[in-house]
Order: sequence, then C-alpha cells, then structure tokens
Amino acid sequence: MDQLTLAAYDKAAASFAQDWHDQPAPEDLYALVQQHFVAGSVADIGCGSGREVGWLASQGFAATGYDASQGLLDQAKLRYPQQAFHLAALPALDGIADASFDNVLCETVIMHLPRAQIVPAVRRLWSLVKPGGVLYLSWRVTKEADQRDKHERLYAAFDASLVKDALNNASYLLDEEVASMSSGKTIHRLIATKQ
Repeated sequence: MDQLTLAAYDKAAASFAQDWHDQPAPEDLYALVQQHFVAGSVADIGCGSGREVGWLASQGFAATGYDASQGLLDQAKLRYPQQAFHLAALPALDGIADASFDNVLCETVIMHLPRAQIVPAVRRLWSLVKPGGVLYLSWRVTKEADQRDKHERLYAAFDASLVKDALNNASYLLDEEVASMSSGKTIHRLIATKQ
C-alpha cells in the first residue's frame, strides 16, 4: 500500500467515513452484487468505513471487512459493531487463506497501490476466491500519469489490460468503464468468475 495514502486515511478517518456515508448509496454496485455474487461468504478488501459490509450483511451474505487503515477500521467498527473487520494490506493480505471466500469485493482500492504492486495485488485477490466464486474489482481511472489529490492519496495510472493479464483462467461477467453513481468519478469495473 502507498504509505502517503495510508497516512491520509489514518489521519482523517472520521472525515472520510462521514463523506462516504453522506454520498448517495452505490445502487449500481449493489445491483451488480445481487446479480452476480453467489450465495455464501464475502471478503470486502479495502472496506473503509464498512458501508458495503453492512449492506452485504443485510442481504444475507456472511461478510468480513479488511482494510490497511486502522483508523478506517475503527470507524467501521463504530458504525457496524456486529460485523467482523480485520487489518490486512494489499498486496500480501497476510492472514487470509487462499480459496477462503465465495465472493471477493474490492471497490476502488487498487489505484492507491504503486504500479509495481498492482499485478501482485490482483493475483492475491483472485487467490482468495473459491472455485465457482466471483471477484468484483473496480478502480478509479486516471489517465496518462499518476496523480495525488489534496490529501496526498495516490491515484495510479494504468491500463485495464494490466489487471486482466493477472486474472488467470477468469471468465468475465462484466468489463466496463462507467461513472460511479456514488462518487461520480470514472471507474473501471470487472466481474470475473473462477472455474
């Protein structure tokens, strides 16, 4: 994980969490999850303030949240005390076993990684998915060169082919670039199933 990005999230975790909860609900994401996820467990990698973990649980999924920011995890635990949240950072995700989840959700996280960590991170996310399971992966699209916002968060610039090349034996259910209903930012979304 990019250390300046992580420091930004830790420093202003309460503010980021409030902003995310004040945004419109990501109904487009929720519709895709309902359409493509299989019954069972879900790992939300980069769960932030826990909004999606709370929603997943309300839909009957056994959801667990993971994040690299202790500050954001603290916010998630305050908002959803009945849910499980753990510290884990991409690309390694130490402490999570391979093939341990029916579904993996990673919503707008990998663009915060240095480019050299993106392929190892995507391979690791894919390794968490059980055979027959589903990976939802999205990232904010940055054109031309890496950028940092006013908080110093990294937005890495990379082509979707970098990600797809890391997903061995994936069958794609969705591959699109759209404006997020929640943030309004351009994101690329992939949904893949593992044979």
